[in-house]
Amino acid sequence: MPVLDLDALTAASRPERVRLVDEWLTGLLADALAGTPRVSRRRGSPPAGPAGTGVALVAVGSLGRRELPPHGDLDLVLVHDGRPEVAALADALWYPVWDAGLRLDHSVRTVGEAVSVAADDVKAGLGLLDARHVAGDPEVTAGLRTATLGSWRQHAGRLLPQLRDLRRGRSRQVGELGFLLEPDLKEAYGGLREGQVLRALAAAQLADEPPADAGEAYAFLLDVRDALQQSTGRATDALVRQEQRPVAEALGLADDDVLLRQVSLAGRRLAFVADETWRRVEASLVRRPRARYRRVRREPLAEGLVRQGDEVVLARDARPAADPGLVLRGAAAAARADLLLSPYTLKVLAVHAPPLPEPWPPEVRWSFLRLLASGRSAVPVLEQLDQEGLLARMLPEWDRVRSLPQRHPWHRFTVDRHLVEAAAAAAELTRDVDRPDLLLVGALLHDIGKGWPGDHSVVGEVIAAEIAARMGFSPPDVAVLAAVVRHHLLLPATATRRDIDDPATIERVAATIGSSPALLQLLHAVAQADGAATSASAWSPWKAHLVAALVARVHAHLVAGPPPAPVLEPTEPQVTASTPGRDGGSEVTVGMQNVADGQQITFGAPDRPGLFSRCAGVLALNQLDVRAASISVEDGRATSIFAVRPRFGRAPVPEILVDGLRAALEGTLPLAERLRQREADYRQDGARAAAPRVSWHDAEVAGAASTIVEVRAGDRAGLLYQLTTALADEGLDVTSARIETLGADALDSFYVCDPTGTPLDPDQRARIERALVAAAGGDTADPATLGAR
Repeated sequence: MPVLDLDALTAASRPERVRLVDEWLTGLLADALAGTPRVSRRRGSPPAGPAGTGVALVAVGSLGRRELPPHGDLDLVLVHDGRPEVAALADALWYPVWDAGLRLDHSVRTVGEAVSVAADDVKAGLGLLDARHVAGDPEVTAGLRTATLGSWRQHAGRLLPQLRDLRRGRSRQVGELGFLLEPDLKEAYGGLREGQVLRALAAAQLADEPPADAGEAYAFLLDVRDALQQSTGRATDALVRQEQRPVAEALGLADDDVLLRQVSLAGRRLAFVADETWRRVEASLVRRPRARYRRVRREPLAEGLVRQGDEVVLARDARPAADPGLVLRGAAAAARADLLLSPYTLKVLAVHAPPLPEPWPPEVRWSFLRLLASGRSAVPVLEQLDQEGLLARMLPEWDRVRSLPQRHPWHRFTVDRHLVEAAAAAAELTRDVDRPDLLLVGALLHDIGKGWPGDHSVVGEVIAAEIAARMGFSPPDVAVLAAVVRHHLLLPATATRRDIDDPATIERVAATIGSSPALLQLLHAVAQADGAATSASAWSPWKAHLVAALVARVHAHLVAGPPPAPVLEPTEPQVTASTPGRDGGSEVTVGMQNVADGQQITFGAPDRPGLFSRCAGVLALNQLDVRAASISVEDGRATSIFAVRPRFGRAPVPEILVDGLRAALEGTLPLAERLRQREADYRQDGARAAAPRVSWHDAEVAGAASTIVEVRAGDRAGLLYQLTTALADEGLDVTSARIETLGADALDSFYVCDPTGTPLDPDQRARIERALVAAAGGDTADPATLGAR
């Protein structure tokens, strides 16, 4: 019996791997035929021998396509002419494959049975299109291929819609390959499946063969998958973060970012070609009334452009080579009508469209703004321009961010797609600002600086100014757009990390943006669009509430209006309990009301050291995530206010909270021990263990010196309790806090002060920083660096 060396197989190149498996399977079939006597032979059937056995071993799937990955399954079909001993023959063939340690997907069929299954099951039909003869009777395989192809073409009108729905369903479930940080190379939309589907559509004679660049993209993804499986030593199609660097090295690429960018480009190209092909296929599958002469209706849309069916095409009198504004005029017309440009029109424009004059003429800029103002309809049109190289021709800086990955758990998209999504989101906010044109362009360019080294906001300010000037905006408008890009993170960062009820915070924001309510208005809208284009975690209702409250305060400061009400205001207690053994002044109360994206909890209790941390511990024990907090003391009684969100969707129970706080104050509730157990119960495997970071900022609150200490650490149950306990143990009072979760990280900002009013000296800061690092679960920081940041 032939032997297969699995180590040599996995290390071999793709063609060599297929050759080794084919030779091995050929030997297995020969042995199986030799050891399985034929029971009978039909009259007129050919004599025994490879060409007349009536049995063929056919490869389908990746082996059939000669694309077998290092740890791929063998998809085999034993095709026969009805011989009764085929079951014994199959056993003699399949068991050695299993014994060799290979995964096997197998079936035994006659040609008629295979075709019948393929006619009813779109997956089976798709697989049989890749049928390739491996061993046995080639005439049987030829008959299978001919019958399968004929059946596929015959039933295409019924099977192809099923295939389309199947792929779209996987796209919604798995995502788009071009925009994922950890893509599934096979099943994500734009992955290897798309290449296989494109060949199937061509086989149905409803589409041309995929273009050469789509074939190159497909071949690159095959190389990535081979390197991935050779690196991991197992069958996988998921290019997860920890495997990207070894795969990049195996492919000779500079680093994992280069790898992910090339994967994105390949996936986007395959997805684009697949989308265009499906549009053609769907149009051909629509039944139309027969007519000897059928006039195609052409509806004018703009100068040089008409609607023809479901596409925008060039008018007969269009002059692409002499009309620089035709590209953007056509894109705007398509987006406004919720259509796409025809592939032929795109090709003509890509070849003949002249460069845009600099600065852009007003009508060209107006078309560009109309395109962006179309919102969601503009996204696929901009992708069309991008895929044909037209977008980068108008905005050369676009190539620096094209398919550029973003290494942050917040982001769903590559940088360029994020910018397009932000512009689409901004289109829904144009009525909220005085200058919608600046809003749309500012949203599109707010992260353009990520294509260059350095702080992307600082770098982007210069680049955005150059682009805006080239677009023909006036110098004052160029300055505003540059400021929008420079400060697009100002509002969300301030709202989530600083006390927005502190006048000093408002003054700093106002000083940063100058005395321009219009710029404040634009920054607010861009922040909303940026958050919506990032993820739900990046722009929660509570964060939107904080940013809106900050904007209201800054606007009131700029126009000298009355300040808005504080974000956190005490609520009337719903539950009251008395601490045994204390006087009436020791009453503990809890109030609750619904607020944006959660609840607001108000604790009332006698002031004492560590009260704030105990309140935070009780909330953590009840699985409540804190978003913001403040504390005030009057006549020896403290009021602590927390904006919380239930981690598992269950609203807090005031009776449980008041009992928990009372027990914690009495010392009968071991908060630290209970929270350690809670953390152990809910610890996630593979959580990052990056060292915590602490930074300091001086501030002034209500005329008194205060200090802001920021802690960035891995998020976990009870983190806020641990940090506030560390601050209390160091003798500090916490007056307010802002809590933000950044994916797996938490960024907690605390306003702290020494009860004596003494400023914190460097030695005290160093000691506090060590305590915070220890409380956050990290290693103790180097004393030489503490307090220096």
